[in-house]
Amino acid sequence: MKVGFVQFSPVFGQVEDNISRAECFIESVEADLLVLPELFNTGYLITSREEIEKLAEPVPSGITTEALSEMASRRSCYLVAGIAERDDDKIYNSAVCVGPHGFIGAYRKIHLFSEEKNWFSPGNREFQVYDIGVCRIGIMICFDWIFPESMRTLSLKGAHVICHPSNLVLPFCQDAMKTRSLENRVYSITANRTGSEERGDKKLSYTGKSQVMSPEAELIIRSGDDTEEAHAVAIDISKAEKKLLNEYNDLFKDRRPEFYFIP
Repeated sequence: MKVGFVQFSPVFGQVEDNISRAECFIESVEADLLVLPELFNTGYLITSREEIEKLAEPVPSGITTEALSEMASRRSCYLVAGIAERDDDKIYNSAVCVGPHGFIGAYRKIHLFSEEKNWFSPGNREFQVYDIGVCRIGIMICFDWIFPESMRTLSLKGAHVICHPSNLVLPFCQDAMKTRSLENRVYSITANRTGSEERGDKKLSYTGKSQVMSPEAELIIRSGDDTEEAHAVAIDISKAEKKLLNEYNDLFKDRRPEFYFIP
């Protein structure tokens, strides 16, 4: 199958324009699965609870999820994209998964980063794996990467590919994902945004370098740090089925959870 990412610089609050720009990138590549950045439709640098409340949408009935579903149907592909989700009086930093036949599911970010704790409620759903036919995918969002339990949980649940919408500002993740992919023997797709946002007295610069990593910690493709681009590459899902490092060591069967400290 062919998997990939969209990397671009959304403009804060310009939801329809950001959707339209993302659509242009999606149309530019042939892929079975594409991952878009975290909060791709709204932008990231929030300055008040009120403004994100206005931008957040219900899932799956919001305009963004419906637009993504239409794109996925037209392109016969699967899309994973980060959005702000409104559910009653709560706002979640979420990622939706859609496919040729519509909405599949949504993940709500469990590990909130920095000021996100001022705007979003922490995710209240388990890490979920979705069977899309050609493979099984799991979803985590941005800062989830720093907690090894995130990818390990998805991998133990059977994911072959980890979809990772991101707005990365720290310099560590892209290299760390080599280890995350290797220790779980899964593919990972980190779709980061690029550019910077400056609103009021706040400014954030994003690291770009979206990438696809193999189960053997091979960097298959990586974008530039300040470029807007979309890419798709062919991967061999059978590699993510094999958890053997050698004839003696199986990464999952050799686990000894009875000796692991879980407070």
